[in-house]
Amino acid sequence: MTFKDGILEGVQYTPATHMGGGISPSLVILHDTASSLSEGSAADYLQDNDAKVSVHFVIELNGKLRQLVPINRRANHAGASSYHGRKGCNNFSIGIELVNPGKMRAAGANGITWFGATVENDQPYTVEIAETPEHGRGMWMHYPEAQLDTLIWLLRLLFAECETLQDIRAHWYVSPGRKVDTNPLFPMEQIRSHILGRDDPAEDEANRVSQPASLNELVITSSNGDTLNMRRWPSFNPNVIAKIPDGTPVPVLRRGTFDGRDWLQVFYAGQEGWIVASYADPVTYALPR
Repeated sequence: MTFKDGILEGVQYTPATHMGGGISPSLVILHDTASSLSEGSAADYLQDNDAKVSVHFVIELNGKLRQLVPINRRANHAGASSYHGRKGCNNFSIGIELVNPGKMRAAGANGITWFGATVENDQPYTVEIAETPEHGRGMWMHYPEAQLDTLIWLLRLLFAECETLQDIRAHWYVSPGRKVDTNPLFPMEQIRSHILGRDDPAEDEANRVSQPASLNELVITSSNGDTLNMRRWPSFNPNVIAKIPDGTPVPVLRRGTFDGRDWLQVFYAGQEGWIVASYADPVTYALPR
């Protein structure tokens, strides 16, 4: 199977009413529909709705796939979002919706959806309480094997056919604090590792647009008595790897500007990470007389 004019041949295609102009996608964003589990319900809504939202693909619980927007056209799926300094992810991403009830409240061993439906903790679908800093605590439904199989198949095809694609992320990653999909039971890192087969592509991008620091350059963190977040990549996506105490001297490895903000790659507690440059003061040494 292949894509022709952005449409996957052999798959049901029902064009969405609300789609934008051409894009060159570099990112895949995965979503939960937070909807009824009935086949076609979410896809029909995303095809035409008053909220003007849309998505490229919908994967049903049984693995059935439906395309709504060509992969070279903009879909309205991410909303207010940012990926490693690039805002407005709809302009450079492919959206894939997985039919899933989203965050539920517990009712014994079962889950109650935001729209009042009960999802029983029984085959073919199981639910479980889970909690993460990004998702909070809730009852969540596992993703069926057939659905994940189709997702992996689709991702393989997308990355084989679309040379501009670089990464796969969940909606919560590009809209932290605003969205919680995909849910915490989703095997994101396993899928990213399986499809990408390499380290996080943000590392290559950060190195490409930054420059090595001067030899033996040091700064002192300056965060008004608070700790300073050290991040794996120079972005405000959820990627904090350490908290540096105020007033700590750290060596600078690289410098770069990302989304109009200056960042420093520093070394702290045995790790390399990025801090916002405005929260670091240069260290000066007085020459001996």
